[in-house]
Amino acid sequence: MDSRIRIKNRKAEFQYFLFETYTAGMVLTGTEIKSIRDGKANLTDAYCAFKGEELYVFNLHISEYSLGTHYNHDPKRDRKLLLNRRELKKLLTKIKEKGYTIIPTLLYINEKGLAKLDIALAKGKKSYDKRETIKKKDIHRDMERQL
Repeated sequence: MDSRIRIKNRKAEFQYFLFETYTAGMVLTGTEIKSIRDGKANLTDAYCAFKGEELYVFNLHISEYSLGTHYNHDPKRDRKLLLNRRELKKLLTKIKEKGYTIIPTLLYINEKGLAKLDIALAKGKKSYDKRETIKKKDIHRDMERQL
C-alpha cells in the first residue's frame, strides 16, 4: 500500500521533552483518508485532550480533498483517537500531573492502508532548554561535517 506517507511534527522535539509514545488509530471520513494519502496534512499546531473518557486530537489540519463534492470534510474538525482502555487510563492519570500534555508526533499510513497517529506524552521545554537543544544540534552537525 502507501507506506511512504509519513507526516512528522518537526516542532515537537524542539518544544517538548518526549517521554512515552503510543500508536493510535483515528476515526476518519473517506475524504480525510484520501487527503492524507495525498500527503496534505499538518501536525504543527495539533494537540490531544480528553473529552470525557475518550481521547481526541484537536487542530490537526487535513486539507479538503480536491476531488471531493459537497460531502467534503471540515479541515480542522476534532478527531477521535482509538487506544486501548488501559492506555487511555494511564494517559489520563499522567495528564492530571502538572505540566504534562499529549502531542501528535507522526502521522502515517501503515501496511494495511490505515492511518495511524503516533502520540507522545510530553512536557514543555523552557527557553534555556531550547537553547541547549540548538547547541547540541549544532555540535552534532559540525561533527558530521568533519567526518
